[in-house]
Order: sequence, then C-alpha cells, then structure tokens
Amino acid sequence: MKSMHYVGLDVHKKTIAFCIKDAKGKRVAQGEVAATRPALTQWLATLPQPWEGALEATLFTGWIYDFLKPHAAALKVAHPAMLKAIACAKKKNDQVDAEKICDLLRVGLLPECYMASAEIRELRRLLRYRNLVVAQAVRMKNKIAGLLMEVGAQYCKEKLHRKGYFNELLESGLREVPESVREMLRLSRNQLEIFTAIQKRLLDGLEKHPLLKQRVARLMTADAVGLITALTWALEVGDPARFGSLRRAISYCGLCSAQDQSAGKDKRGPISKMRNAHLQTILIEAAKLAPRFYPRLAALRERELARGNKNRATLAVARRIVAYLLAVDKSGKDFERREPAQAQVA
Repeated sequence: MKSMHYVGLDVHKKTIAFCIKDAKGKRVAQGEVAATRPALTQWLATLPQPWEGALEATLFTGWIYDFLKPHAAALKVAHPAMLKAIACAKKKNDQVDAEKICDLLRVGLLPECYMASAEIRELRRLLRYRNLVVAQAVRMKNKIAGLLMEVGAQYCKEKLHRKGYFNELLESGLREVPESVREMLRLSRNQLEIFTAIQKRLLDGLEKHPLLKQRVARLMTADAVGLITALTWALEVGDPARFGSLRRAISYCGLCSAQDQSAGKDKRGPISKMRNAHLQTILIEAAKLAPRFYPRLAALRERELARGNKNRATLAVARRIVAYLLAVDKSGKDFERREPAQAQVA
C-alpha cells in the first residue's frame, strides 16, 4: 500500500503556493502554480498518489476546492482566524504558509472549517446578491427623499415610493424644482424599479428551488420566521447537524459576547465579531418585529426589559428564534407550540 502524501495550499488571486510532504514529514516538493484551471490540471498530473490536501478559506477557495476535490483522497478547508494564531512567525511568506498548512494537516491538527456543498454555495451566492440589490434599492429611496428635501419640495413620506403618487408628484407637484433635479428623480425611480424587480425574481427562484422548497416551508412554521429568515438560515447554516448544541448555533449567529477567562476571572466583552454577519443581521431584525405578533416572545422581551437593557432583550428574543430554527431543522418536523406544564395542586 502506498503511503499518503500531504499537500498544503496557500491560495491567492493569481497564484497558489504549495508544499508536499510524505507521512514522515519529508518535503517532497514545493513551489507555486498559477490559479487557473489549465495550470492546475497540469499540476495535478505531477502529484504523488494518493494525496490529501488542505487550503485556507478565502474568497477564491470555493472554485479551487470544487476543482481539486475529485482528485484527492480528502480535501479540507482551514479556518483563517485559527491559522493566524499558528502562523505568526518572524519569517512569513507564501511558501512558509503552505508548509505550515501541510504540517498541520499531516499531524491532524488542522483547524478545519465547514465547507457547504457546491449547490448550497451557489444558492447562497444568489441570496447574498439579492441582499445587495435590496441595499441598493434602499439607497435609491433615500436619494429620492434627499433630493426633494434639498430643494424644499413638499411630499407625503408614506406615499413617496408608490408609483402612482410619485408620477403625480413629478408631473404637477414639482413645478418650481429645477429640471436637473426632476431628471435625477426619474433616473433614481427607474433604478429603484429595476432593483425591486431583480430582488423579487431572485427571491421567487430561491423559494421554489427543489433543494430548498420543503425545508424552507418547514422552517416557516416556527414563530417569527418568515421567508427571508428561513432562506438565510437554510443557506448560511447548510447542514444543521454540525451544531452539537444550541450554544454553538447561537455563537455562530453572533448573538453572544466574547469570553475572556483566566486565573479564575471571567470577563465578558461586547458581541463578538467572529460570527456569520448575514445571519446576525436577519435574526436581529426578526427579533425586533416578533414581539408585536407573538405573545410568548413579547413576554420574553418584557422579562429582559425588566432588567433594564433593551439590546439584551432583543438578543434574548433572537436566541429564542435560533432555538426554534435549530429544533425544526434537526427534527425535520413542523414547529409545534406547546403549553408549559402546570404545577399540580395537592
């Protein structure tokens, strides 16, 4: 039986530094290859067999991972934040980084991170693009209102972005406004309509996708979970089984503070920046709206508000929503509202 070879890859936009070692730690090869599919195809033909590989999670990792995975006995993705603590050396370059990754993989100490399937990553890319489009639409709305305020025009704030009211305002209500401003208002309105149409098209496609349809419908049975929250959870989390406990899921969503414990002293800092920002944003928005419609979440918020901190109350509601999502996703069953058990009177 041939012994396993280990390959460490330091990925960049144009080049990939690599280091190959055998099971005993002897360096077999080291160098650099262009980050293109033809160059990687030629490089794969030179690799000793069998081999395992590891590369750091970056913006460019996805397509390289998909391209190399069929040719490797195993391919892993390293957590970039964890590698920083390991590779802080006086001498640091691409070759050193590749060798460090190779050594960590060889001895089984690679800080591996979760890598979603290619299908999930493709759909997640669409959802994140939809979020970008929504943000641009909001910017256009703010720009329209800003232009009107800048020239002292009077308008109804609640109706401004309705198509009929806006056209009527543009035709008869802005006679004293310069023509240049009216033209910018028309352009901004056209952009807003384009962004709105794009985001609706993307959302409809994601909702009806066969990989997500049943899962999203099941998640939406939970309290305070709408279409956007369900889609974001499904695509950002991927496989819910990777969370061994609710605490891990809450940490991943960025709904808890950083902990610093040493010598018996436990310090809590602000909300940690090591989180999935997309999930955190959606869950916080849902937590702010949920108490208006769900009595249990309203009661939870009131209990936390009694302690005197509004932000903690919002986080408590968001954590409860995460508990709902994780329970429904892991069980594969619709959400059930259960009444608390009443104490028996003797």
